Amino acid sequence: MTPLPLRSLDYVVLLCRDLAPMRRYYHELLGLPVYRDWPGWLELQVGSSLLTLRLRGRPYDGTGTSGSAGVQLAFRVTPDDLDAWHAQLTAQGVEVLEGPADRGTGHRAVFYRDPEGNIVELYADVAVQNLECLVRRR
Repeated sequence: MTPLPLRSLDYVVLLCRDLAPMRRYYHELLGLPVYRDWPGWLELQVGSSLLTLRLRGRPYDGTGTSGSAGVQLAFRVTPDDLDAWHAQLTAQGVEVLEGPADRGTGHRAVFYRDPEGNIVELYADVAVQNLECLVRRR
């Protein structure tokens, strides 16, 4: 089986218990500019990639205990390839955590767990259903 192409490693998500000190560290101390700021979710620009800080809280990301996810990697694929990727990965027995589903943020995404318990997201850009959700808050 030949793997489908991954377009890019678009962003990395650090799962956090408290966003305030993480924001101070990465935005104020290191100077990374804010790309998007949503409740429980902060995206910071690092060159052509994003470093995303997200509050823990999804059922599959744990609370910091041994074996829980510590990072989330997001790979961009084409809209036509997302379902094909999902079919290939589930056929290989990869654990599906959530999706595939439209997220309402301009992404259709599916989430998996890697062998170490980290979260791997495959997503495709899709039409935004609610443009207001993409507006940066100040």
